[in-house]
Amino acid sequence: MDFAFDARTEELRKNLLSFMDEHVYPAEAVADEQRAALASPWDTPQIVEDLKAEARRRGLWNLFLPDEEYGAGLTNLQYAPLAEITGRSPHLAPTALNCAAPDTGNMEVLAQFSSEAQKKQWLRPLLAGEIRSAFAMTEPDVASSDATNIETRIERDGGGTSRSSGAERGGSYVINGRKWYISGAMNPLCRIFIVMGKTDPDGADVRRQQSMVLVPRDTPGLEVRRAMRVYGYEDHYHGGHAEVVFHDVRVPAANLIGEEGGGFGIAQARLGPGRIHHCMRLIGMAERAIELMCRRAVSRTAFGKPLARQGVVQQWIADARVAVEQLRLLVLKTAWLMDTVGNKGAHTEIQAIKIATPRTVVDILDRAVQLHGAGGVSQDFPLAELWAAARTLRLADGPDEVHQRSLARRELKAYL
Repeated sequence: MDFAFDARTEELRKNLLSFMDEHVYPAEAVADEQRAALASPWDTPQIVEDLKAEARRRGLWNLFLPDEEYGAGLTNLQYAPLAEITGRSPHLAPTALNCAAPDTGNMEVLAQFSSEAQKKQWLRPLLAGEIRSAFAMTEPDVASSDATNIETRIERDGGGTSRSSGAERGGSYVINGRKWYISGAMNPLCRIFIVMGKTDPDGADVRRQQSMVLVPRDTPGLEVRRAMRVYGYEDHYHGGHAEVVFHDVRVPAANLIGEEGGGFGIAQARLGPGRIHHCMRLIGMAERAIELMCRRAVSRTAFGKPLARQGVVQQWIADARVAVEQLRLLVLKTAWLMDTVGNKGAHTEIQAIKIATPRTVVDILDRAVQLHGAGGVSQDFPLAELWAAARTLRLADGPDEVHQRSLARRELKAYL
């Protein structure tokens, strides 16, 4: 395993670091000021559009997609240090580069599983940053940590019985159900939902009961009911997280992604890259926290000496550095395995980083908040919002306990 940056990665890193220093960090305060003056808090501040234009001009666009037809053609190992850098400003930088969830995962789904007509209608505008999207899977009335529990119904009405993909399906699908924490759904630019529900709820194989369909936002019966808060934050730059209700929502059968019964498999394919992308950005969040801790420690005095000379503060900073170096190596190993043996071959490592990274970064951010005192929980520093985002990732894409259960069963298998 060689984790040294190749020439292309080094060039992109330098370009991205310059973009962050010259444009992204200065834009953080400007974006908040502009948002306060908008007619709707969900509208996009002009500074975000300016950042997107500058990122495109610099060639920092769609870096997450390994498919050269659609994206930058980077491997996971090449993308990892770039995603880490964007994690230092997670509310602005990923959006500026068109590398923000849930659009990234949705574009990956469309690139891998959709028909040519679906790609033309939805993937192309997403790649261009002209529209946004949402992924509707999680439900409030069931334990969504087990995706086989979802209750949303996707019922076929008319047409043939072919289970193959393509645009020749006749008839339509009718969708009924309730979802929540549907990321991106509050953004006015969100034009398309990828909805997961059951087309065969009584099927013998619980992992073949689900399918995914494309539902345009303006489809009658689709109700974006309310914004869901995350520790009090509405996450405006992310497009919010909404409760969405589907009342007899009817879409053409050609809106099915892939085949009937393929929804669970598509979800698993989507979540693998999503999990490592989150972990890459989390390391950047931790680096931002360490930087803020060090700046605070050398600028504040308590009990007659700088905080930087207080033993407990030194311990916090040292432990944070060790933890980040460990996490980075594990994430890079996982990226290397995904590139060399595929996502299935890296399954253990993907679960390991999903367990370890959010938990560790939450602890680092918590120490950084503590070091900043009252300022740490205020809007004057990014730490409280970073903490909320990192803590949420112990639930998103599967809670810790689900990954621990699966990882333990795999370890024990050889001994049973």
